[in-house]
Amino acid sequence: MKTIMLKWRGWRESKYLPLAIILLTSVCMFLLIIGNVKENKYDIKPFQLAPDTIRSVKTMEDPLKTEEEREKAELEVLPVYQFQEETSDNQTAIMESIFDSVIEVKKLPPTEADQEGKNEPLDKLKKEMNVLSDNASYVPLSDEMLNVLLKQTSPSLKITKEKLSVLVEEALNKPIRSENITSEREQIAQQVRRTFNYSDDYMNVLLFIARGTIVATEVINEEQTQLRVEQAKASVDPTRILQGQILVQKGEIIDKEVYRQLELLGMLTNKASKASYKPYIGVGLFVILTMWVLFGQTIHRREKTINNTKNLIVVAFSLIVSVLMMKVLQSVANNFDVIIAFLFPTAIVSMLVYLLVNERAALMTNFVVSAYAGIIFQEGYTNVFQMEISLYILFGGIAGIFAMQRMYNNSQILRSSLIVASVNTLFIVFYILMTKTTYEFTDILFYVGAAVLSGILSGALTIGILPFFESVFGILSTMKLIELSNPNHPLLKKILTETPGTYHHSLMVANLAEAACEVIGANGLLARVGCYYHDVGKTNRPGFFIENQMNGYNPHDNLPPEASRDIIIAHAEDGAKILQKHKLPKEIVDVAAQHHGTSFLKFFYYKAKETNESISEESFRYPGPKPQTKEIAIISVADSVEAAVRSMKEPNAEKIQKLIQSIIKDKILDGQFDECDLSLREIKKMEESFCSTMNGTFHSRIEYPK
Repeated sequence: MKTIMLKWRGWRESKYLPLAIILLTSVCMFLLIIGNVKENKYDIKPFQLAPDTIRSVKTMEDPLKTEEEREKAELEVLPVYQFQEETSDNQTAIMESIFDSVIEVKKLPPTEADQEGKNEPLDKLKKEMNVLSDNASYVPLSDEMLNVLLKQTSPSLKITKEKLSVLVEEALNKPIRSENITSEREQIAQQVRRTFNYSDDYMNVLLFIARGTIVATEVINEEQTQLRVEQAKASVDPTRILQGQILVQKGEIIDKEVYRQLELLGMLTNKASKASYKPYIGVGLFVILTMWVLFGQTIHRREKTINNTKNLIVVAFSLIVSVLMMKVLQSVANNFDVIIAFLFPTAIVSMLVYLLVNERAALMTNFVVSAYAGIIFQEGYTNVFQMEISLYILFGGIAGIFAMQRMYNNSQILRSSLIVASVNTLFIVFYILMTKTTYEFTDILFYVGAAVLSGILSGALTIGILPFFESVFGILSTMKLIELSNPNHPLLKKILTETPGTYHHSLMVANLAEAACEVIGANGLLARVGCYYHDVGKTNRPGFFIENQMNGYNPHDNLPPEASRDIIIAHAEDGAKILQKHKLPKEIVDVAAQHHGTSFLKFFYYKAKETNESISEESFRYPGPKPQTKEIAIISVADSVEAAVRSMKEPNAEKIQKLIQSIIKDKILDGQFDECDLSLREIKKMEESFCSTMNGTFHSRIEYPK
């Protein structure tokens, strides 16, 4: 068993253990939360009933729907029409050219062909018309129509041309679209009938020419129209399937459209595609980030590895336990219509870490726990974080830290839990007021009750778990130190009643040591409590120590120096045994065993040397070990300073300072600080603190009159 304990101690002090703890915690966190970010997949087929209400797990563009919306927008775009002013002039000119050609042909003298009965003017006129036919707007006239025109007199043709030109020009000077051409042609035909009174065959030709002359004056601008189409399509926002959107209700048929959306979102197990690796990378990065915040910012590099290891174990274990509690709550959350996560004890982690490590570590751990809560309690179709739960735990944890700053015993932890419950309730009120959901009275009652219960559970669980950490991991908590500082503790009562001088001496040393520890950033409370018990070994032989001697009788005057040496040296070992017997923490036991280190008993050594020149100096030294921590090193100096200054005659500031400097110098030269990491800068601050405290104790007083 002893071999196993030695191996455990060696492993515990290994410099690689903190790294192993961090890696193990990271793996645990990754495995615990990866299930909360995995993509939901369903093994379903088209036209079967939906086994559950299926929601989209992410926001994603639906390209098919987007294209349909853009095509719809394109169809709704009206063409851009452009009025062409030149159309009226062109059409009027073509119409006039027909009459001018007829008049020109009629001016030609008759030829032999005409005399022989051949219609040569018609042929000439047709040639003229062929020239006009190159124009796209020209309406070809039949031979019969041309003959009718040739039969008219030139004056009649001129009058007809002028009047018809006016009618055509008026008609074409207004916008005419292709769909309105028929009605416009009928209007000009009516105007022609009202304007002219000719024979039927001539009127028919005029109507044909007038109708043919009317064309569209407003045509589509293809370039502008296409530009509008592009703008309309660009203005259509992509159709997205939103995260949390219900794709199909439970019991409904999964039609082709729903199946297509599920396939697009990658929510089908039967889809021939690889599983996404993004959630795993995301969770890995999140774990790395939180571990850096948690451990990188809470470890004190200047502390010993064993202290770092204890801090890491507390933080890691608290984090894992809290996440496991969240997983339990999250597993039953779907069975309730309310947010069951509000039952989580918000301040349990921050309280534990505050009591077992320090305030900075508690704040960091609370921040990380709230971040993990946001991921664990988020629904599969919501955002990455469930923000209200994260903030709920964050504020509750901070309230727990602030409430613990003035706690002096375990019973007051429950008082702090009431403060946490109050802060939780305030957040719940904020949550209910800010959400747009209409809550029933029973829902409000549940949320308020959950907030109060969360705060009470935080304190109760802290009290229940705290002894587990203290016993299993050998951690000395702030609350334990406060309890040990209670004057009603049996050992302190024993010291007070059996060695009152030692008790007073211990109180003075405690004041000195605590002040010095706080100046250099060491644990002042541990130093104070350690001082209370550091001389408990003197209760075995009270009268052999000068502070307990009455009436000027000193038993050492009648003892050989070797016997006196053994009695004086034994009080350190005796004290350690008494403390171990009463199951006090190892840190307090170490103070009793190490506060003299391997110091030299000069008085008894030189007394023995008077009778025995060959006596060894080593035999008059404490067995040690030397102080292993800053707190014990400071206590060792404070112990010597208090005893030395108290024995001074007419002490003043200068004498006290020189004496303190001398004691510290002797300790340094004797190598008493070699095994602790007390720096020269810290030693200087310690010296200044001792001088300040002792000067306040031995300040000059006014002599009272008799």
